[in-house]
Amino acid sequence: MKSLKVSFPNQAGITLAGNLELPEDEQPLAYAVFAHCFTCTRQNTAATNIARALSRQRIAVLRFDFTGLGNSNGDFSATTFSDNVEDLLAAAQFLASEYQAPQILIGHSLGGAAVLHAAAKMHTVAAVATIAAPYHPRHTLKLFEDSRQEIETNGQATVKIDGRPFTIRKDFLEDLKEHDPKDVIGRLKAALLIMHSPRDMIVAIDNAAQIYQAAKHPKNFISLDPADHLLTRKEDSRYAAEMIATWARRYLETREEDAEFPEVIDNRVTVRTPAGGFKTDMFVNGHALVADEPVSYGGTNRGPSPYDYLPAALGACTGMTIQMYAGRKKWPLDAAVVRLTHAKVHAKDCADCEDNGKKIDRFEREVELIGQLTEEQRGKLLEIAEKCPVHRTLHEEVIIHSKLREEA
Repeated sequence: MKSLKVSFPNQAGITLAGNLELPEDEQPLAYAVFAHCFTCTRQNTAATNIARALSRQRIAVLRFDFTGLGNSNGDFSATTFSDNVEDLLAAAQFLASEYQAPQILIGHSLGGAAVLHAAAKMHTVAAVATIAAPYHPRHTLKLFEDSRQEIETNGQATVKIDGRPFTIRKDFLEDLKEHDPKDVIGRLKAALLIMHSPRDMIVAIDNAAQIYQAAKHPKNFISLDPADHLLTRKEDSRYAAEMIATWARRYLETREEDAEFPEVIDNRVTVRTPAGGFKTDMFVNGHALVADEPVSYGGTNRGPSPYDYLPAALGACTGMTIQMYAGRKKWPLDAAVVRLTHAKVHAKDCADCEDNGKKIDRFEREVELIGQLTEEQRGKLLEIAEKCPVHRTLHEEVIIHSKLREEA
């Protein structure tokens, strides 16, 4: 995946900062806009994990800071919920002018309420997903209930939210009360996915029920149990992203099976291993894969190990080669099942090895041929299995040339 730093003006001319998460080949199936939670930023754990996980699923995501937050310009204390909605419209306009109009909106907490209100003004949006969203924007008033009187009397007050001081003005409170979620959600023209955890202590799951009841079909609900409100555990935010990607594809104008992926002429594979573990994101000819190591080796076991992919490649190549040959001969082969194991063994255990003092790689391959085949046909297909391209590559001398790439 690729993360690009971007900036764009909102309706008031204030510059907003964002990150555009793209698949490695920069050819996404669709674009999405992510709205973060109240007083959060685009660097919030949930925003970052969900955006990056979706990019691995070929959905590009623009996550940005609302006015006055993070790296965006402007005065947060002078903004309202309506301003958040306008910022979302500005983000959508940026994507439409520079890349492609968004088909998906995703909002977390108050950002979820914002995307519900913004979707009505975006005709390209086909799918809206909310995460831990309040039914009514005024639910946010509970965060500074103790300061309500001071805000009403003095016009503003400094309140602490998640340990950080923010100035909240009376205009913000008044604006929250002006919105009618029942009407807005009822007129939603896009498919709706509501995600909420029953363990949410900030926004109760009853809010999800109210949103669901107000919405018309198509609508879906997915429980995020045992996640907390902020989806602080990586596995919770990644799960949310996987569910959003799978669900949203049903409503995209460009279906995955119809998309024409460019052929990678140089057969390039891109892998990225960030700090903090062995989990590695791999991008192979338009397909996102994951590699990892078992927990016993210090990994998180979120994907096959590199040595797991080696026999997997041999097995896939074997099955394809057998089916290709049987197809040409018009033999009744229903399926080819290949089972493999891989191990390092001492050369002295190998009768065909010249150097008995070293270890070699040994693959045990069992081929099961399902179909009404003669014994002669089965024997020939086993012989053909020995000729698959990956098998030949493993038997031939391999040259690997490495070089350092200059930093951008």
